[in-house]
Amino acid sequence: MDKLLIKGGHKLKGTVNISGFKNAAVALVPATILTEETCIIENLPNISDVKDLGDMLRNLGASVLQNQKDVMEIDTSNMKECFADFDSAKNLRASYYFLGAGLGRFKKAKVAYPGGCSIGSRPIDQHIKGFEALGAKVTVDHGVITVEAEKLVGADIYMDVVSVGATINIMLAAVMAEGTTVIDNAAKEPHIVDVANFLNCMGANVRGAGTDVIKIKGVSKLNGCRHAVIPDQIEAGTYMIAAAATKGNVLINNVIPKHLESITAKLREMDVDVIESDDSIRVSVTKPFKNVSIKTLVYPGFPTDLQQPMSSLLAIAEGTGIITETIFEGRFKHVAELNRMGANIRTEGRIAVIEGVKELMGAKVSATDLRAGAALIVAGLIAKGETQIDNMQYVYRGYHEIVEKLTELGAEIRSVK
Repeated sequence: MDKLLIKGGHKLKGTVNISGFKNAAVALVPATILTEETCIIENLPNISDVKDLGDMLRNLGASVLQNQKDVMEIDTSNMKECFADFDSAKNLRASYYFLGAGLGRFKKAKVAYPGGCSIGSRPIDQHIKGFEALGAKVTVDHGVITVEAEKLVGADIYMDVVSVGATINIMLAAVMAEGTTVIDNAAKEPHIVDVANFLNCMGANVRGAGTDVIKIKGVSKLNGCRHAVIPDQIEAGTYMIAAAATKGNVLINNVIPKHLESITAKLREMDVDVIESDDSIRVSVTKPFKNVSIKTLVYPGFPTDLQQPMSSLLAIAEGTGIITETIFEGRFKHVAELNRMGANIRTEGRIAVIEGVKELMGAKVSATDLRAGAALIVAGLIAKGETQIDNMQYVYRGYHEIVEKLTELGAEIRSVK
């Protein structure tokens, strides 16, 4: 396992370019199953989740070429089935998109129960509800989910809870169903819009993505296309937080400021200077920052994926901050590691109370999941002395070349085996 060594105390300064959105990329790659023609996806982040999905497609007979690290050319015409076994599915949550895409094209798919970070209950009941509404039979046997249908017919589907994964999976299954599908109470995240744009580029008819009602008119066939992934709002937010925490001055390029409004608002509330341009954001600190309260919500609320990195910043802010986590009940596992570094955080259920301290101290800590690892990196950048972070494989699942990018910004950071 890789580990990370960070010597804290260096202000981040300079420019960083944001990569393609992980949460969009891991849906777009499986979506190529829906066509027998070639798709080219650009601006892909160089992360292990994308590599794993490419390997899963290759194992099923697809041609996956990556002559450039951020461009993947995928031809699934030779695929005869859609099956992701346990060894393939255990490392990433996005393996469940093979269900929707395989059902859409082959009218059958099998996926071992998906893995990913352990951050709390992540049921797939809304996925199953959507598949069954479209006419599929769903069975779960020895940890393998099988979906199959003689034909798929459009339906009105009301989501009992807002679910990004279920919204995308139903979209994948419905684009070639007969008739019209309406997804009510759909998730509105930017990567849902990106997936809809990709499907429409392939010849689908998806309208309303980005609102809580998505309408899909089924088509008989999808074609290949070329598509560029939108910028990663979570990666951008992480660098915004890191720039503020180190009292630095960083220009963050290749972003969509609209997608970052919730984090921008909270940083400004803390007296951090945030200046927006058309496709960039500059973050700098000229005065002490104060603590704030945060409540995670579905988009456009404050993203749960930035709650953990934000807690490292709140740990050194003046006063008392409160984080209320409404999405995942297991998303405070990083708190014990931050407290090991001198933070003063106590948790009760889904609430964390953070008493700001003057400084954090370097320590040996361990990442428990992807965004917890990002939180520990932020903490290591501001801690006195050296911080060693174990289990960096979690972080490499979601951050494109994070060590190189932070080094270019002036951090003293290195990855070791």
